[in-house]
Formats: sequence, structure tokens, C-alpha cells
Amino acid sequence: MPLAKRRWQAALSRLACLALGASLVLSYAPFEQAWLPFLVIPALLWLVKDKKPSNAWRLGYFFGLGWFAAGLSWIYVSIDTFGGLHPIASVAILLLLFAYLSLFPALALFAWRWLTVRFGRLGYWSLPLVWLAAEALRGWFLTGFPWLDLGYTQTSTWLAGYASWFGGTGISVIIMTIALLTITTLEQRHWRAPAVIAGLLLLPFVLNQLTAISRTGEQAKIALVQGNISQSIKWDPDQHWPNLNLYLDLTRLVYNDHDVVIWPESAVTMPEPYTDDILAIVNNEMAKTETGLITGIIDIEGENYYNSVIALGQDGASGVEEEYHHGHSNRFQKHQLLPIGEFVPFGDLLRPLAPLFNLPMSSFSRGEYVQAPLRAHGWEFSTAICYEIAFPQQVWANFTPATDFILTVSNDTWFGRSHGPAQHMQIARMRAIELGRPLVRSTNSGITAITDEHGQWLARAEQFEATTLSATVPLVQGLTPFALWGGYGAWILAGLILLGGALPIVIRR
Repeated sequence: MPLAKRRWQAALSRLACLALGASLVLSYAPFEQAWLPFLVIPALLWLVKDKKPSNAWRLGYFFGLGWFAAGLSWIYVSIDTFGGLHPIASVAILLLLFAYLSLFPALALFAWRWLTVRFGRLGYWSLPLVWLAAEALRGWFLTGFPWLDLGYTQTSTWLAGYASWFGGTGISVIIMTIALLTITTLEQRHWRAPAVIAGLLLLPFVLNQLTAISRTGEQAKIALVQGNISQSIKWDPDQHWPNLNLYLDLTRLVYNDHDVVIWPESAVTMPEPYTDDILAIVNNEMAKTETGLITGIIDIEGENYYNSVIALGQDGASGVEEEYHHGHSNRFQKHQLLPIGEFVPFGDLLRPLAPLFNLPMSSFSRGEYVQAPLRAHGWEFSTAICYEIAFPQQVWANFTPATDFILTVSNDTWFGRSHGPAQHMQIARMRAIELGRPLVRSTNSGITAITDEHGQWLARAEQFEATTLSATVPLVQGLTPFALWGGYGAWILAGLILLGGALPIVIRR
């Protein structure tokens, strides 16, 4: 083939992979075209399947560029609004992020093709395992950025039934397996691969019947408060008391007839211990009405600042078991900090360069990886602050058999009316499905919502309104398989798929 024609075909293949990756944004919230991965991933593999490992790397890289550039484009809103950079510089920073993240799908496709060239059909069935390994690396390296896992595309479909066994990452394994089977069907035109596809699509209905969780018959009356305070004034020292008064005024509408009231991340903008006196008053008022209050707040301990959540009011089932004071045990300190937003690597070098690297509250210390659940009205709330909810293994590590609710508080105001908050909510819903507990999510401007143990909506507030949200939430008992073994189940699943692919090869030999 002439060199010019080969180059032309290579360019078209790369553009096709770029477009395939970009199209995946439509499969996530708020668009939720969950069928798309079942076309996009087989099309990607079709383009890659006969390529050398080095060419597979290139195509995977272009796929990643499209995937992350479209899927994470909402980050531009915060950089452009609050970063203090020229738009060209903002775009350049985003391109660096997308270029870095694209290394991981490139690595997965390179490894898949290398193994296929080396081991034939046995290597062919390694894709779910190597994809899982690349995604695990993406979620760990340089503190991790596990956003846009393919499994989240199925949060609202029946395939979410896999999550209570193998987690959201397990759904990614299934998507990759179905893609391989689709390619096999197109190449071999045999009934076996379509039959396995049908089995994988139907299996969640069986798994749902085998999951040992059930409702106890008890209910909790929970209210969430959404303050909708503009990010541009939130950290202004003159706004500390107006911010607090707004939350108190909204809470007065609901606290008398609710068991627990929850405020969002950093709702109290004046740090502990400077608010101890007012918090003690709020604590006493809540205790009088047998109400628990959970709020986000900044906590100062010595020279360390913590992005925290504390519980006030009635913590026990029949009364107050531990009175509030600064440093009391009924608190959670964020562990998984957001780079640039909550800590700045090489801060002495970067902070003078632009406001982006010197945002308010960007010098936090880490809390412990595993912490005790928060206690309110006798119930236990396994907690994750904002970005932490995207780390399934950390949420699992903080879950206990006694957990009654998955609680996450956030402030997505940074990202405006983009698709970022909807993706964040979709991720949080997946945690509810994995662990089989109701999800309670309180935010400053949305999406504030409560779901049941299957991730189905119980109540949802409108975005960008100062409001309260109320729901009667059924309590749940029992443990999902994922609650027992966490993310290890996805690795077992990928290993079984590799063994299943190898079995016919061994039999023929």
C-alpha cells in the first residue's frame, strides 16, 4: 500500500477514535443514553483489533482525548470563572489534564494487543482485566481521578444490578466483555457469542433476587437544606453570619417535624473553634426537639485545617449521648483532597502564578482514610465529602454493617449549569446501589437529592434555588455482596472471564 494512503487511513482511524470517545459523553448524566457504550466500545475494538501494539496505543490515546475532553469539559467553567487566567491558558491547562488521562485507555489497548499478539485468543480475552487494571491505576496514581468510569453509564438501567455484586467497575468489565463478544459474533457468525451476550444481559435479574438486603419497615424523616450561596461571596468574611443565618432560617421551616436535618459541605463558613458558642446554641435547640443536625464546616486544629462534617443535636436513639464541643468524636474529616482546589502540589512555586493556584480554602490537611460513621438520631451515616464519593473503595472501607445511610455533602457551585453536577450525582447513586443503603446528598446549589437503596429517586430539589427538601426514607438491613468484598469482586469477575475465554482453547488442545 502506498505510504500516502497508509497515512491517510491512519489519520482517519485516529479521527474516528477521537469521535467515538467524544460521543461517550452522551451516555453519562444528564443525557443518559446508556445504549451508546454497546456501540462505541465494539467500534473502537474493531478499529484496534488487527493493529500492532504501538498503533493500538495511538488509537487508544485519541479515544481517550475525545472521551475526557467531552466528558470533563465542565471543568472549564470553574477555571474560567474563578481561575483568574486568560482563556487560552485555561484551555491549555485542561488539555494537559486530558492528555494525561488519555494515557490510561492507551495503556489498556496497548497491553491488550500485546497480549493478543503474544498469546493469541487467550490474550484476546484479557481486555476486561487489563482495562480494569488501567482504570485502577487512573484512580490511584497522583492521588487518582476515577471520574467517567464506564460503569456509571448504566446507573439507571437494569445492568446496575451487577453493581451490588461487583461494583460500578464490575459493570465496566461486563461492557468490555460484551464488546469482545460482539466482535467475535461479527467475525465467526456463530450462535455461542450472542447466547453469552444474552446471558450477561439477563444475569442482573437473577443477581437482584440473590442480594440479601431488605427493608426493615422503619422509616426516617430527613430534610436537606440547600442554601444556594454564590461562590463569589461565600468566603467573604462579611458573609459568615449572613450565610449561617440563611441556613438557620431555612432549617426553622423543617426541624420540628424531621428526625435529621442536613446542611451541605462548608455550609458554616466561619471555622471551628470560632463558632463554638453559636454551634452550642444550635446543638441545644436541636436536642430539645429530638432532632439531629449534620453540617459541613471548616475545622482548625493547631496549624491544620480540615474540610469537615460534624453532627449536632440528638445523636442517640433516645437522647444526646455526647454533647457538642470542639473536637468531639461525632465528626468526619475529608481524606481524599481535590488537587488545586483543596491542596496545591508545589504550592510555593504555583500559588504566586495565578488565582487558580491560590483559591480560598486550598490548604487542607487530610483526615484518616477510615473513620467512624456520623451519628444522628440513633442512625449511622457513612460519610464522603464531595469528590470522595467517586472513590468506591474508600466509601466501602468506611461502610460498616451498622451503616443506615450513605451521606455525601458537596458544593458543585463551582461548575455552574454544566453537566458536571449531574455526573457527580450519578456517581453518588452508584454508591447506594453498591452498598444497598439509601443515599442522602446535600449540596449548596444542587443536585440535592435522596435515593433509596437501589439508587432510585425519593426526592430531588431544583438546582440554583434556596430551598429545603424532605423525604421519608425506608431503612434497610442486610449486606450486598459488594459490601462484603468491595472492589475485589470486579477483579475476580475479570479473572473468571479470562478463564472462560481460555477454556475452549485448552479443550481444543
